[in-house]
Amino acid sequence: MVPSDYSSFFDAASQAAGALIGLLFVVMALKPGKILGPHAEPSARGLATSSFTGLVNAFFVSMLALIPGHHLGLGAAIMAVLSLYHTLRLHLGHPGTRHYFIFGLSLIAYGTELVLAIAFLLNSHDSNLVDDLTFVLIGCFSVALGRAWQLMESTADETHHGSATGPPGG
Repeated sequence: MVPSDYSSFFDAASQAAGALIGLLFVVMALKPGKILGPHAEPSARGLATSSFTGLVNAFFVSMLALIPGHHLGLGAAIMAVLSLYHTLRLHLGHPGTRHYFIFGLSLIAYGTELVLAIAFLLNSHDSNLVDDLTFVLIGCFSVALGRAWQLMESTADETHHGSATGPPGG
């Protein structure tokens, strides 16, 4: 059970994550060939995927925390496992997406989330675990925003370089 003291945090976190996911979609829509599709650049796709993973994790964990009487541990554990899977798959499967610092932060954030979720499953009335989970979600936001910023920089650099050498796509 999540104490009611945390409802405003989880409400704000779910709204922020939802808005940031929407903005990430806008960035992808502006540069669809560079980020998505068969000819997308692996590094841009990896940055978008990593950012999306962190934001979706924060969104769903926050939404689950807002459901009265819901056992947050199971949902947080599922999201942590999915996020760890996607992070490992992305970083180990695509050499161009290896940004080791963010990769390490991602593993720490999602691994800690999984440990806290399991502890929460075992002791659902420990409000200290909820407190710790809020800081993990802040870490997820940090990783996601760092990746989104890298994505913005990489697409801005390509646009700048493209305009100097000729029209984009030319």
